[in-house]
Amino acid sequence: MIFSTYRFIFYFLPITFFVYFLLNRFKCYSLSKIWLVVCSLYFYAQGSPSFFVFFLASITGNYICGTTMVRMEGNQTYQKKLLLAIGLLGNVALLGYYKYTDFFIENFNLLTGSDVALKRIVLPIGISFFTFQLIAFLVDCYRGETKEYNFISYLLFITFFPQLIVGPIIHHAEVVPQFEDERNLKIRPENLALGLFLFSIGCAKKIVLADPLTTDAQKFFNNLPANITMIQSWFHSIEYTVSYYFDLSGYADMAIGLGYMFNIAIPHNFDSPYKARNFQDYWRRWHMTLSRFLSAYIFKSVYKKGDKYRNYYVATMVTFLVSGFWHGAGWTFVVWGIINGLLVCIASWMKRKGYKFPFLLAFTLTAIGVVMVRVLFVSNTFAGAWAVYKGMFNFASLGGSFGVFLHKLYKFFRWRKSYALYLVVGLFICWFMPNSKALAEKFKPNARTMLFASILMMLSIVNMNKVVQFLYFQF
Repeated sequence: MIFSTYRFIFYFLPITFFVYFLLNRFKCYSLSKIWLVVCSLYFYAQGSPSFFVFFLASITGNYICGTTMVRMEGNQTYQKKLLLAIGLLGNVALLGYYKYTDFFIENFNLLTGSDVALKRIVLPIGISFFTFQLIAFLVDCYRGETKEYNFISYLLFITFFPQLIVGPIIHHAEVVPQFEDERNLKIRPENLALGLFLFSIGCAKKIVLADPLTTDAQKFFNNLPANITMIQSWFHSIEYTVSYYFDLSGYADMAIGLGYMFNIAIPHNFDSPYKARNFQDYWRRWHMTLSRFLSAYIFKSVYKKGDKYRNYYVATMVTFLVSGFWHGAGWTFVVWGIINGLLVCIASWMKRKGYKFPFLLAFTLTAIGVVMVRVLFVSNTFAGAWAVYKGMFNFASLGGSFGVFLHKLYKFFRWRKSYALYLVVGLFICWFMPNSKALAEKFKPNARTMLFASILMMLSIVNMNKVVQFLYFQF
């Protein structure tokens, strides 16, 4: 079950919402929390039924480890370290088994000439995201940066269905207190209106824009032509880059909107990343809760304040290496992470030295870099990525003159006119329109915003029978 389906919108959401607030209305506060946990667990079980028991075991085991560390005395350092190691090892082992087993088998076979059969393990949805939240919880318990939560509050933090599968990655300190705030236990019309507004934007991003672009781009990358032209390679690479943003940010908008409906503020995840002027700026704007986690628990574990500045580059590369490996079980993802890390280091070095390109040049170079790096992300193999890269510089495919090039460009866009229109609209929104975060900050629950939300929802519902799976489900 995903957000952009009839079943979720017309059955799961209204039943969950009204029973939750009805229980709160009769002051059955503990029961209302249990209800929300049960609904969230049901929501997860629909996506990964075979993994559900292991999911329950994992979150319970992490709670026991974390709570035990919180209860320990200050002189029990060794015991706390041992518990932290056990908890981290358990989380990494579970993630490693489901996500990286076949990757390690493939590489073992390659290095040794063996023929060990692949396990073909189905990746449980959301495992990469909730594993990071569990790791953050454990580390904070070890550092003494959290208090002892009761089991239901902890379960709500981990399982709250809007953010459970694809984020945003939330932190216990910003969410648990909201569930305990009495003001949030009744329906607040202003939050409900904002939630519906953001949910409608997210739905439209996903269904109206991302899905058609994703379908067309993936068709190209999954079946690369023998001789890729320059127009083909750039069009479909930009197409996938735009669709990927609307797919992931659309999910985030829906999650944040759903959170507001329940009076829970979930952090925004995107801040117009395609307006960035360098890769350091880009990663401050893209998947911000993931960047926040990596900064707090990876980067700052390597780079300490007062270290020599070269250690900043080492910490940056380690962080992006982890990010690449987290995103997918393949060497293309590892190299993707390394390249992003190098580009961030270059941007940081330029800033430190006082070098600065004019905005238009900086923006253009960054946009081209984002598209080219995304090719590596979407390609299943280095050979496939290399074929697309060669196509990007296949100048011979443009013809012998500018007039021939324009004619070929016209024919291509005429042939793919609907996708070209989606792409142009998508780029216009990315570059010139306010993002969801800015819209939320200026939101007023009036007739105009509700009409806008209604139109977007109607467009989404009409096209909901053609929904494509969220791209991040594969991670």
